[in-house]
Amino acid sequence: MKNYVIGLDYGSDSVRAVLIDTENGQELASEVCHYKRWKNNEYCNAAINQFRQHPLDHIEGLETTIKSVVSRGNVSPSEIKSICIDTTGSSPIPVTADGTPLSLTKEFEHNPNAMMILWKDHTAINEANEINELAASWGGEDFTKYEGGIYSSEWFWAKILHIVREDEAVKNAAYSWMEHCDYMTFLLIDDKDLKTFKRSRCAAGHKAMWHEDWNGLPPEEFLEKLDPYLAQLRGKLYDETYTSDLVAGKLNQEWATKLGLTTDTIIAVGTFDAHSGAVGAKIDEHALVRVMGTSTCDIIVASNEAVGSKTVKGICGQVDGSVIPGYIGLEAGQSAFGDVLAWFKDTLSWPLDNLVYNSNVLSAEQKAQLKEEVESNFIKTLTQQAEAIPLSESIPTALDWVNGRRTPDANQGLKSAMTNLSLGTKAPHIFKALINSICFGSKKIVDRFEEEGVRIDSVIGIGGVARKSPFIMQTLANVLNKPIKVAASDQAPALGAAIYAAVAAGIYPNVIEASKKMGSDFESEYFPEPDKIEKYQELMDSYSELAQFVESITK
Repeated sequence: MKNYVIGLDYGSDSVRAVLIDTENGQELASEVCHYKRWKNNEYCNAAINQFRQHPLDHIEGLETTIKSVVSRGNVSPSEIKSICIDTTGSSPIPVTADGTPLSLTKEFEHNPNAMMILWKDHTAINEANEINELAASWGGEDFTKYEGGIYSSEWFWAKILHIVREDEAVKNAAYSWMEHCDYMTFLLIDDKDLKTFKRSRCAAGHKAMWHEDWNGLPPEEFLEKLDPYLAQLRGKLYDETYTSDLVAGKLNQEWATKLGLTTDTIIAVGTFDAHSGAVGAKIDEHALVRVMGTSTCDIIVASNEAVGSKTVKGICGQVDGSVIPGYIGLEAGQSAFGDVLAWFKDTLSWPLDNLVYNSNVLSAEQKAQLKEEVESNFIKTLTQQAEAIPLSESIPTALDWVNGRRTPDANQGLKSAMTNLSLGTKAPHIFKALINSICFGSKKIVDRFEEEGVRIDSVIGIGGVARKSPFIMQTLANVLNKPIKVAASDQAPALGAAIYAAVAAGIYPNVIEASKKMGSDFESEYFPEPDKIEKYQELMDSYSELAQFVESITK
């Protein structure tokens, strides 16, 4: 009998499922479902950095994608042994005592504060600052030290503190809070006891200040100083956490019926997309995996002996077992990567959206054809013209902080900026400057790891940007002055989730062995171009100077 597993990967805009043959990692079927409410911009307000998602988008996407791959995979349901779910994070959800999201109840079905608070939501900057000030001054343990020493507004406690201060009704109705990856896992399993439910080590360690050194989450006496609500909430959360190679439970009857599977199907402990993506890309020691999409997450693993008692400053956490059990997982990243270029595209599209596509001169058919043509050529043409600009020509210097800075040294209050504009600056020059900026932000992360003694021998790129933009990848190789391999899989995070699922089902003894057999091959490699490295270093120096200035004037 053959064995198959399903990896489910929740991104910012869509969810995708893959059905994988555990013998060789072959993908039998895949399906993607976009979030319809999110696509309509419901519950969001970009002007105040509010980004919320309705859990129904995720529940509907789960059913649609898994049913599709089960149907099209043409395998027996009894041969599908396990499912593992990865999600964005930190993306917490307020829930009732039985684990139901508040937004699935009548009273809160349209309340943005009752939705999932998406990773990129930055409404909790003030609360994150409070946490950092308290951690540094209260006289006890610094609970941020394993999370880079700076707690971010993108993370668990800051977001909850912001919501309960802003919305008394949500505060009173929420029995507890769950990370997105935990809630989706809880939804599927048969055991519905929140207290004994196995929470993700990855989510808790990197975003909620959980650590073995203080026996779990920060103690009530620390949380009480922030807000009595957080101290009370701690008792309704968890003490232990679990790695994603372990079993969370078995598929319950309701969802087995919906999905066309059996109640023997194992559900693995949930995880975050970047960490499963690293596993899907066959991460090993001294290899930095860059998950490159709307934002980036940069993942590296190291042995306990290599890290020792050292804490790496300014990153997004170092957690035992968060990527590969038995190794320390270290995470960094950029709050915007592809989003920087998407912002520029949206800005340039204003006259098209507001004038051309509303014109009475063109017929509806002509407008539709024109829009399709523009969409298919917009970034491609910008890229071709930007790539043709020689490095000797005057190019603006830009910062990649359009959504704040995640690492090194989280500061979500920072904004982007640009210098060296002139009458000769055209759209392709700005586009090239923005591509440079996201690569320079990447270099800052690599430099921080290496300055802190974390060795990086190779770089692996995964995700849509890595596979679709040779120009960005070649620029990145030149800026980092390191070769970069690109994983062949379209769905590396989903594949990584499937690898965890295979270990949880007992098909492989550990994640390393499963990854070797099932992980993605590499489709291309980019090498630094020696004649361009010096010029990119000069441009990098300009980026650093501008970054220092903008940070100095930011209140």
